[in-house]
Amino acid sequence: MTREGRVWGVVLGVFLFAAPGARMTGSAQTMRPEDEKKLARAIYKEFIEIQSGYTTGATTPVAEAAAARLKAAGFPASDIFVGGADPKKANLVVRYHGTGARKPILLLAHTDVVEARPEDWTTNPFQFIEKDGFFYGRGTGDDKAQAAVWIANLIQYKREGFKPDRDIIVALTADEEGGGPYNGVMWLLKNHRDLIDAELALNEGGWGEESGGKKISNDLQVSEKYVVNYRLEVRNKGGHSSMPVADNAIYHLAAALERLSKFGFPLKTNEVTAAYFKEMAKIETRSIKDDLAKIAEGSQEAMERVAAASPAWNATLRTTCVATQLEGGHAVNALPQLAAATVNCRVLPEDSEEYVLSTLQKVVADEQVSFKPLGARTKGPASEMRPDVMQAVSGVTKELWPGVPTVPIMVMGATDGAYLRAAGIPTYGVQGFFFDRDDIRFHGRDERMGVQTFYEGQTFLYELVKLMTKSGK
Repeated sequence: MTREGRVWGVVLGVFLFAAPGARMTGSAQTMRPEDEKKLARAIYKEFIEIQSGYTTGATTPVAEAAAARLKAAGFPASDIFVGGADPKKANLVVRYHGTGARKPILLLAHTDVVEARPEDWTTNPFQFIEKDGFFYGRGTGDDKAQAAVWIANLIQYKREGFKPDRDIIVALTADEEGGGPYNGVMWLLKNHRDLIDAELALNEGGWGEESGGKKISNDLQVSEKYVVNYRLEVRNKGGHSSMPVADNAIYHLAAALERLSKFGFPLKTNEVTAAYFKEMAKIETRSIKDDLAKIAEGSQEAMERVAAASPAWNATLRTTCVATQLEGGHAVNALPQLAAATVNCRVLPEDSEEYVLSTLQKVVADEQVSFKPLGARTKGPASEMRPDVMQAVSGVTKELWPGVPTVPIMVMGATDGAYLRAAGIPTYGVQGFFFDRDDIRFHGRDERMGVQTFYEGQTFLYELVKLMTKSGK
């Protein structure tokens, strides 16, 4: 067994059997008192109803709203920073001072959201609506719930007079969804690292899995895929539509995308995903549990069956590339001079950008289709599986939801945690918000979060941060 394998063995033992000292700071109640719930809900509603879409909105009003809440709660202006790479793209950073016995902990959430078209939704995406046991609105799951909870809990710590043994830093940042020149984490690392420098960070990227109303696992994200986008173009001299020819830009592109749609990158595991499937095999009750166990042993046949059974598991086992945008033609009566598509790739950490591009070019097999890389998000290493972090997460999880294990995951999407990891700040995705694994609506229509789920997540994060900042821990 390799050194890494031995480490994983120790870590998984921690996940399944929390250390006796990993106890919650309060009772095992899953809800905070009513006044705390009311505050968290009010902040949540305020954040949701600020239109902070990556393209059309602004994060500055969210940062300013959070700053106003903090100042009203008694936080001095000197401990609150609002600023960013663009006047509309501000970030908020606030510091709650501890004894300084240990380096700070950073609590991260982003305040921008994916765009939402009101005509596509059954509710107004920028109105906070509670119905049928759910909170609806763009950002309810990704990522304004965690942003609201960080602020509400920080205010509660101050009200209690809690004295942590390390500073607690909350950063609500801009442009996670699109990255680019205004990304808040990148900007802060470059221009104000002192504001967010920490021993470790807690972030989005890990959530609770439910099925049929039953809690399955509380996932802890320790690594993630990275993103590469390509623009596929076919250019042509065009002509009059009354004289069509076979050499049509749209047809070339359509054929290329058809070939791409039938292609799958190789199925494989890494240390994190092998550990994930091994633990999920112990939890799963359906017949597929045997295949989950075989995946950890490297069975290709099992991987194929599991990938076919679940889009999420498929994305966990391979690099994926999918067409997400199309454009083409310039007139109804003219042959197209340009046809183009955006292809979004979510790449396993061990796959290189060069490998992905060369593979796509072989799959498309058409010299008329050009590939233009649109840039890649930073690829960060996996976070170290620290026993203190594992004990804290597993301990609080078992106190709140007895019998629910904490499982390590590589998240299929991408988060700002990659920038922090690359900068030397280990980052762990954990939220305590549970979602039906067959009805994940992040980035989609009618995004929502269960009302009870939100309040339980508030409790989980309140207890987790206290445990990780408590003197003597």
